[in-house]
Amino acid sequence: MYIAIPTYVANSTPVLLGGGAAIDRGRSFSDGRRILGSHKTVKGFGYGLLLGGIAAVAEAILFANYKLILAGAVASLGALLGDLLGAFLKRRLDIAPGRPLPVVDQLDFILGALLFASPLLQVTTGSVVILIVATVPIHLISNATAYALGLKKHLW
Repeated sequence: MYIAIPTYVANSTPVLLGGGAAIDRGRSFSDGRRILGSHKTVKGFGYGLLLGGIAAVAEAILFANYKLILAGAVASLGALLGDLLGAFLKRRLDIAPGRPLPVVDQLDFILGALLFASPLLQVTTGSVVILIVATVPIHLISNATAYALGLKKHLW
């Protein structure tokens, strides 16, 4: 459960601070489609990793458990890579950047975070279920808020 805050921070930061050069540099995969698309940027990834790491430090201080710094930073990286994997999958399915792919859009980042953090923390089945169940409405609400604030072009 300790990875939730750094993970959510890392995942939401690119929406707020992203933009600029695309991670895939405009290149296409062997199927002729973009590898990730224009919405996945170097700046967004970098800021997501940085602020996810800062959230991990804050959480470690709050809980006086400094192992959480590494776990939160690794979870942040996993969240960002999980999101990139979701974008890669969407491009293979010919889904345009910004268009929805239900379930994948809501869970790719949390599953990536869990995968990366599990060697460092005791991840129980119960905590996985709680994080997955909680993530769906949190993700939908945060997307709706970002859309209402003009930070996202689409409600999803």
